[in-house]
Amino acid sequence: MTTATAPSRANASWLESLIGALIGLLARIPDSLIALIGRFSIAAVFWKSGQTKVQGFAIDIVSGEFQFGVPRLSDSVVALFRDEYHLPLVPPELAAPMAAFAEHLFPLLILVGLATRFSAVALLVMTLTIQLLVYPDAYPTHGVWATVLLFLIARGPGLFSLDHLIARQQFRHAKPWN
Repeated sequence: MTTATAPSRANASWLESLIGALIGLLARIPDSLIALIGRFSIAAVFWKSGQTKVQGFAIDIVSGEFQFGVPRLSDSVVALFRDEYHLPLVPPELAAPMAAFAEHLFPLLILVGLATRFSAVALLVMTLTIQLLVYPDAYPTHGVWATVLLFLIARGPGLFSLDHLIARQQFRHAKPWN
């Protein structure tokens, strides 16, 4: 071993140790934190989309918009499903209210962490439908949505959820759902 290689090996060893320590630290990010942020984010995406399909009812905690009326389908939403989305098999008069309902119910359930895995499956099916039949060029966006939803399906909603509280109460001796 020459004296020129000894310091470079020491530097490499120090760098490897630093990288290993950083990776170890990053690996300690709790799944529950990732799930909580993912739940809030994916719920916001679908909730905001659902809000564009209804009139008379609006809740946006970020912008501060609150309108508590009787929700009804927006005048233009059936035309949107008929003229732009062109879904096969489901008539636009049925698809529009179904989508508006789903984009309100499932995000709300995901946000509070209730029936999270089942709600995530429903939104994943919706995402795949949008990707394959409506906007095939939007795969980068839909890929991110699918990733968050698959994480929630695989790992569950985490500790900060109603699912976790229910599992803890109902199945004290069994492993929780998340």
